[in-house]
Amino acid sequence: MRLFECGTLVPGCEWHTRADNDAEVVRRAVEHLRNAHGETVIRENMVDNIKARIVDENKVGA
Repeated sequence: MRLFECGTLVPGCEWHTRADNDAEVVRRAVEHLRNAHGETVIRENMVDNIKARIVDENKVGA
């Protein structure tokens, strides 16, 4: 499973998501940024920042 924790991008946010692939994680993260953080325009660099923070859940804490 792939894991994204919003707090790595937006300090203080505890939201996170897991999915089988990065594309689904990015989709969910973008939806979260729109709904929870009021982002109306998701620029390419924001998507890049999300992708850079997606980790393999099995390696977290290892």
